[in-house]
Amino acid sequence: MVRVPNVTPADALAAVRNPLAFIAERWTPDPRTVRRAALSALVMSVVIVVTGGAVRLTGSGLGCPTWPKCTADSLTATSEMGLHGAIEFGNRMLTYVLCAAVGWAIIAARAEKPRRAGLTRLGWAQFWIVMSNAVLGGIVVLVGLNPYTVAAHFVATSALIAVATVMWQRTREGDTPPRPLVGGSVQQLVWVLVGVTVLLILVGTVVTGAGPHAGDSSEVERMPVDWETVTKLHAVLAWIVVTLTFALWFVLKAVDAPRGPLGRTRDLFLVLLAQGAIGYVQYFTDLPELLVGLHMLGSAVTWIAVLRVLLSLRERPAVSAELPDPAPEATLTTTA
Repeated sequence: MVRVPNVTPADALAAVRNPLAFIAERWTPDPRTVRRAALSALVMSVVIVVTGGAVRLTGSGLGCPTWPKCTADSLTATSEMGLHGAIEFGNRMLTYVLCAAVGWAIIAARAEKPRRAGLTRLGWAQFWIVMSNAVLGGIVVLVGLNPYTVAAHFVATSALIAVATVMWQRTREGDTPPRPLVGGSVQQLVWVLVGVTVLLILVGTVVTGAGPHAGDSSEVERMPVDWETVTKLHAVLAWIVVTLTFALWFVLKAVDAPRGPLGRTRDLFLVLLAQGAIGYVQYFTDLPELLVGLHMLGSAVTWIAVLRVLLSLRERPAVSAELPDPAPEATLTTTA
């Protein structure tokens, strides 16, 4: 029979005042648990991109016509709202799953020993991005899927993916100062790659805002730009990212870089090839919903792959425990 520990009133008060500290005092997670918690938050941030795309591509963006309720009289979707209401409400419910994954990452990071304040801050940064993006999602509904708010909603999710990727990487590193693995010129090339990728994502939101998939079957405002022109600009930026990645791989080979940056650059190149193939096929087949959804998934994966290349350019080895200095008597005896 398992003995239930006694919980004193002081313990209960401490748990209410600071639940994270209360948990951290009584539980030390395995490093693998912390890594898995951070990975779960990253996976859910990608899932929310895909499900959000499904809402738009099925024309369910106004399936729940108001926010925070689904209708003026109901918190949930009703049977009269049909499939569109179920899809939109289901995506809203996945936000709670995302919050749970981020909360789990925060708890695991806070309870790790020794305490890593930077890791915990990355978890809280995700939490506040999720909260602000949930409010922004509500504004998207209230303004009738205004394309500029939809674009901001996607950009905020991309920021969430970035923070989640950094946290996942940091769970596999120590807290020592980073040591560069490549020279400054290679680092500058990678930062240019990151900058062009950010521009590629931003232009992609304009393509979405001007394109035919408005997110609802009713008449929805679109961005007043020529869709063909902005799509071609998007393709040019994609080719620049591919070219930079190809050049980076050759530069890393020339300077005999470690296997980490080389492997991450190769992975990015393969992801870009797949993403480019999907992009061209969807363009020449009049944007079928399934391919557009795959392209949105590819956008998130591409962003993660670019960030992993950047993070692979340095290392943070964990501090190993050092043996205490021998006693002076023992040192004198050994010397004698």
